[in-house]
Amino acid sequence: MSRRMVPRVRRRRRVLVGSLVAVLLVGVGLGGVAVWQNTYALREERITVRHDGRLLDGVLARPENGDGPFGLVVFVHGDGPIDATHDSFYRPLWESFAKAGYASLSLSKPGIGASEGSWLDQSMADRAGETLAAIAWARTRPDIDGRRIGLWGASQAGWVLPKVTARDRALQFVIAVSPAVDWQQQGRYNLLAELRRDGATQDETQAALRRREMTLRLLRQDATFEQYRTAVGDTDGMTAERWRFIAKNYRSNASEDLRAMRGTPTLLILAGHDINVDVADTEATYRRILPPTSLTVRHYPDATHSLVDNAVENSEPRLTLTAVFVPRRLYAPGFLADQRRFVEQIADRKRTE
Repeated sequence: MSRRMVPRVRRRRRVLVGSLVAVLLVGVGLGGVAVWQNTYALREERITVRHDGRLLDGVLARPENGDGPFGLVVFVHGDGPIDATHDSFYRPLWESFAKAGYASLSLSKPGIGASEGSWLDQSMADRAGETLAAIAWARTRPDIDGRRIGLWGASQAGWVLPKVTARDRALQFVIAVSPAVDWQQQGRYNLLAELRRDGATQDETQAALRRREMTLRLLRQDATFEQYRTAVGDTDGMTAERWRFIAKNYRSNASEDLRAMRGTPTLLILAGHDINVDVADTEATYRRILPPTSLTVRHYPDATHSLVDNAVENSEPRLTLTAVFVPRRLYAPGFLADQRRFVEQIADRKRTE
């Protein structure tokens, strides 16, 4: 190497090192932003609830300050293997409720995290019993006001919330997010919505509907998973455990149980881009059964079933960046604030009674 080349190498090395340092500094800065944005004004406590001979792992998230007793929002999950925090998806909600003076309680589903059992073995009545056990546990806590407990539930929780309310008339409110009413009607709606989204042909749509009718016929005949597999051939991801879960629950219809919620202040939250639930049918059913004095309906036209902004949910880069750097903005505008105001109004109403 000539003497003339040495300065060039050094300059190149300095530029490279300087660039690496700049990247690291940016990374550290962005990491700090991410940590800050994912830090919530909460005190989280890992808790355990015993129900039906099993231990269920959970989180009690209390407001950042004060000894209570606090009101409480008990979370009821939607479908699937969900842990207590819903992979941190619940934390912005917990913080919003904490600002209104409410703690939040959420359990990991059986078989998820440290919770014992299997959520796929549960009926909707089983899930209601589990929720009632969580409420009973909460009422033993000196930092929880047992007279100010309400429910928050999403999607599949639409079949659980009314059952719980029917059995615990002391509950102060219900927040139902994207709930379905009739399992079979909801399934048909979801199937057709997904086929439209995917650009299915008329022949493909008719074939899917025939397969659906065959599946329902097998369920009505109490067919085993092996019989189902023989009948349909390709199970399209269906497992024996999932088949048993569906067989337990496919007759679920919330209409009758909803009657028990009459008089319980209810916030019904509906999304404009919901391909899972027929929001028009849900709203019509809730309005038909629940009196207008106890029912509040909020629409979020730009939201998906999960109440995430539609443009964000359908862009992987935006979804990832939002979740990491501004997680409170995952949700549709107004969603967090509307729920906070709802529970604040419940508290104000109780103080004046």
